[in-house]
Amino acid sequence: MGKEDYAKAVKLGKKDYQMRMLRGVKPTLQVLDDILPEKGTYAERPLGVVQIPIDLIVGTKNAGRSNSFSGNFMPILREGTEFASKWSGLSTSHIEEGIHTPIKAYEYMNKFYVEEGNKRVSVMKYFEADSIRGEVTRIIPKRTEDKENKIYFEFLDFYELAPINYIWFSQEGSFAKLQEAVGKEPGEKWSEDDIREFSFAYNRFATEFRSQGGSKLKATVGDAFLAFIMLYGFESISEKTTSELKELITKSWEEFELLQEEQGIELKMKPNKEKKSLLSALFSAPKLKIAFIYEKTPGTSAWTYAHELGRLYLEQTFPEELSIVSYECATQENIDELIDGAIAAGCNLIFTTTPSFVQASVKAAIANPDVRIMNCSLHTSHRYIRTYYARMHEAKFLMGAIGGAMAENNRLLYIEDYPIYGSIANINAFALGAKMINPRVEVFLEWSARKDFDIDGKIREIAPACISGKDMMIPEEASRFFGLYHMEGENPRNLAMPICHWGKFYEQLIRTIMDGKWKSDDNSSATKAINYWWGISAGVIDVICSQRLPIGTKRLSELLKATISSEQFNPFSGILYSQTGVAQADPEKSLAPEEIMRMDWLAENVIGAIPKTEELKEQAEPVVRQQGVKQKEG
Repeated sequence: MGKEDYAKAVKLGKKDYQMRMLRGVKPTLQVLDDILPEKGTYAERPLGVVQIPIDLIVGTKNAGRSNSFSGNFMPILREGTEFASKWSGLSTSHIEEGIHTPIKAYEYMNKFYVEEGNKRVSVMKYFEADSIRGEVTRIIPKRTEDKENKIYFEFLDFYELAPINYIWFSQEGSFAKLQEAVGKEPGEKWSEDDIREFSFAYNRFATEFRSQGGSKLKATVGDAFLAFIMLYGFESISEKTTSELKELITKSWEEFELLQEEQGIELKMKPNKEKKSLLSALFSAPKLKIAFIYEKTPGTSAWTYAHELGRLYLEQTFPEELSIVSYECATQENIDELIDGAIAAGCNLIFTTTPSFVQASVKAAIANPDVRIMNCSLHTSHRYIRTYYARMHEAKFLMGAIGGAMAENNRLLYIEDYPIYGSIANINAFALGAKMINPRVEVFLEWSARKDFDIDGKIREIAPACISGKDMMIPEEASRFFGLYHMEGENPRNLAMPICHWGKFYEQLIRTIMDGKWKSDDNSSATKAINYWWGISAGVIDVICSQRLPIGTKRLSELLKATISSEQFNPFSGILYSQTGVAQADPEKSLAPEEIMRMDWLAENVIGAIPKTEELKEQAEPVVRQQGVKQKEG
């Protein structure tokens, strides 16, 4: 039996050898000594005897035995040799009693290289074993700015909490996300039961993922597993039957394909103006029943109120064509139920108006492919839904310019709620607009979501000439503390207010469906998520100025708005300075849209910082977890 297995293994080895030769790569095993950095630039750490995943064993420690095997660890020496006899004997032993003697190996960058036991590894790979016991020495390189090096050191930190070596990611930050996704606090160690439960869930997923062709994707199994449990929850895997898990993986396949895209998002910066024939539009126009799902009520939330105005605008614009319903007070606990209820009620277009509802939106979209689901969030990489957001930073730039013109004492106060994608660009645009008009102005930044937020105290302390607060009033509060205002005693005096015309935004999105243009947005982005990010040029962003504003300042605002709308001017163009240095050095360049939306630095004239998650109120946690921004260390 052992000789027959050896003959089959040699065939596999020679086939792999020839394939590698044709591709122009080394046909035999990798040699660790050939790729190690210079001595003295790395450290060695013994790990003891551990289970080594067979797939992660890629070579030998030294060149001595590397030429006896093809690159897939199958033997290539002819039959009848002493090597063949020993391999055959190990094969027979494995079948009859198993291979128990640990190998000796080195681990470098989470790949394993055998020092002693190459034939044992070869036999185990031939029989498609999952792992083999080995006495391992870890080689730890110096820290660098290389992406793979950063991921490796994140792995080392994770390994201290959970000695798991079989999961790997292609993106930075994933090990921390995994820790959170399984319900662990940062720095919390895993118990042996935790590790066993995780291993069971991961192996179930990995088996089904690979059986459906997951090995052909650029994304790792770990990338796909993390995306899956972030979407459906870690506990859900153990609750599902094999057939249920297989079906869910199949439905989620576009999500896994999206993971391998370097630029996974197709930004639509303007409404689609493509002309469709009348006949085409008539046959493609569906009857729409629309649901709006709100986190809060319009009376208690300015954000919800703005979207409710957009819903009412739709009812007035399409009184006969649309049927519209709304759901309020959605939470992380009931959002799935509300979306399912809307679908059960016949809604075929659903707007979830809060970034924290992304995951629920994706789950519902996967389960209901005939229902269009859109989430109001920025730079979200999910193919099954489309996302939309407004370029509010354009309005904030105008507000900053007005504030700079009105800042006699060179002090402005900017109040933001959550440190998420888009909000940092809003802050910086405001600061840049103010500085363009008044080079000496400083913008003091405060966060309303901070646990220790005290607006009255900050106003007394800073004594700002103007304050940028909430974008609009909340109906039930009837407060005048919104937009750009300055204080006259205890009373605010409003100067300007940024407007997002969600109604016009929704109208144009609806027309892409009614005019048959929805599918044409997919033409150039078959494997990318679609994000509509419209601004002043699309008529969805504006600034309303008070009659009290000086006429010259108002005219200045109108002039700047016209240049932004016509794309003659970008607020983030030219040389840009952050709190820690130069953010953009080219005077002829403008920041790309992706750089604006993912901005994680503050302009040099901003006094303040991006808060850490633990500094924020509990209510901020879901949205910050989904779209939170962390500031780069200087």
